Parts: sequence; C-alpha cells; structure tokens
Amino acid sequence: MVDWPNRRFVEMIGCEHPIVQAPMANAGGADLCIASIEGGALGSLPCAMLTSDQMREQVAEVRSRVAGPLNLNFFCHRMPEQADDTAWRALLQPYYEEFGLETPPPPPLRLPFDEAACAVVEQEKPEVVSFHFGLPEQPLLERVRATGALGLATATTVQEARWLAGRGVDAIIAQGFEAGGHTGRFLGGDRAEAIGLFALLPQIVDAVSVPVIAAGGIADGRGIAAAFMLGASAVQMGTAYLSCPESLLPDGARAVLASRPTLMTNIYSGGLARAVRGRLIDEIGPIRTEAPPYPMGGGASGPLFRTALQRGDFDFMPMLAGQAAPLGAALPAAELTRKLAADALAILAGRA
Repeated sequence: MVDWPNRRFVEMIGCEHPIVQAPMANAGGADLCIASIEGGALGSLPCAMLTSDQMREQVAEVRSRVAGPLNLNFFCHRMPEQADDTAWRALLQPYYEEFGLETPPPPPLRLPFDEAACAVVEQEKPEVVSFHFGLPEQPLLERVRATGALGLATATTVQEARWLAGRGVDAIIAQGFEAGGHTGRFLGGDRAEAIGLFALLPQIVDAVSVPVIAAGGIADGRGIAAAFMLGASAVQMGTAYLSCPESLLPDGARAVLASRPTLMTNIYSGGLARAVRGRLIDEIGPIRTEAPPYPMGGGASGPLFRTALQRGDFDFMPMLAGQAAPLGAALPAAELTRKLAADALAILAGRA
C-alpha cells in the first residue's frame, strides 16, 4: 500500500491524511469541519469572529457528531488606535444611497486572541490551536500549551518561520501569495516582496526543524503531491472546499468562483487579502489608502456586504478565495478529502 513519504504531521496530529481543512470565516463552520474530519483531514473552526458561547456551541456540535482531531483558529493581530474613517465613509456613501442604508452601528470585528478565547480553549481542549498574524502574548500562549493542544502558526516569509520556530510552535503553515483570505504577514517588510508558495515552501523547510504545512494555490492531488516533493509534511486547503455543499457560501456565490480571477485587495477589511474580483473592486479599485487599517475597514464596508448577501447580489458581496479556485470540485467535503488524498498518493507512487 502506498503511504505518504512524510508522515510527521499525521503521526503528530493523529489524522488519517496530511490535509488541513482551512478555517474560513463566513464560509466554513461546523458542517464543513465535521465532513472534513469524516474524510480523514484535520477539521478547523474559524473562531476570530465568534463569541465565546458561539465557539463552545460549535465545538460541542463537532464533538457530538464526529470523532477526530479538531483545530480552533484564532487571529493575533494588534488592534490599531481608532482611525479617522471619514474619507472611507465618503467613498462608500454612494453605495449606501444605492442600497437605501442609513449609517448603522459597526459590525462585529475580528478580535485578537484574548483572555476569553483562551478560557474556551482551556475548557474545550481542542487537539490543535492555530494562529494567524503571529502568536498571542506569552502568558496566553503558555496557557494554551498547558491544555495539551498542539500549536500551529502561519508564516509568509522565512524570517517569520524562524521567529515562530524559536517560540516553540509545533508546525508552521507556509502561506504563499496564491492563498485566499488575509495574508498572515506579521513582521512587516515590503508587501510587494510577497513570495509564491513553491518558492517559499522549500526555503522554510530548509530553515526550520518542525513540520511545514503548505498553503496557497493547492486545490487538487497534483498540488498536494508537488508540495510533498518540496518537503511539506501536510497541506492546508481552503478554496478547494468552497464548492462543497457543507460550505456556507450560497449557491450563487459558488457559481462565481470558477469564472472570475482573484487579486489582492484591502477594501473589505482594511487588511490585505486575496478575493474574487467583483463590482466594488472594479469601481473603486482593489487598494484604497482611505480604508482604515485592519480590521477597522470593515466598520463601514460591512453593512454594504451584508445587504448584498441578503439580496443575493453576488457581484457585490466579498468572496475571499485563492488563485486555484477554478480547480475546485463540487463534492461533499468527506468525499473530496478522500479523493484529494487518493489522487496525490497515486501521483507520488508513480514518482517513487
């Protein structure tokens, strides 16, 4: 029987396949997580926009329906000082008028990992906790480790990978420029120097001793096999799961994925993220200096996007996705996971 050439991740985590179902706020939830675990992957719940009670409810649902390792994902950004968003709101005002909206209270923001989130981890004891935008403060990180959870974190550069390894993470997610969602860069530097996955991955593998998880632009067995050939111990896949029936995307939004390109933009949250090109990007451009820093930019744009979703206006609503979106398959997540693993193993066996 053909086996994975690198088993460090599956032996450490205890899942059948070295595949991490990526946590995707507003697109992934308990159903997608459960189905991914059923297929043999490490299932993930995106927790950055959930209350403590919502986290507990989703964990309880997962635990009641499936057995297998669970990952809770959190963001570790630093909240900026309150920014003046007058120019940003003025730029969006014509859309408020078009949608017939008054200025509402700001929507919930993605909050960094804090005392309340740490308490949930301590209570629920997930097998894995993953972090985006660096790591939490040391006292909180030590409390997470005390639960027995394994810690993953995202690196977009070799410097970030070394920084994370030096602080004791158990595995590093190498996030390439192709990846959908917010780029996890946290040590600064010129964003124009962003690196594609297959250039970044072997550099990080060579730089650290912990297992490396490849993320960005991988949507089929070919991509998984290529990542393993470059030294990955696992892959993290999000966009590949967006077309699954268990994802939270409406059918109309799924239909858009394969037909439009993606690009980097800051108009959805103030932070740089890869998303499907849509009407707002076409009309005001993908990068606007008026947008307040992450996550404050969503205060003014969020109500527009919620209204677009309610109306079924998929040309206007934001859709974060990676460059490999056209390769996605509309299969149940458990079936997709098994197929991805089987296809990759068949390719790797042919190269043995």
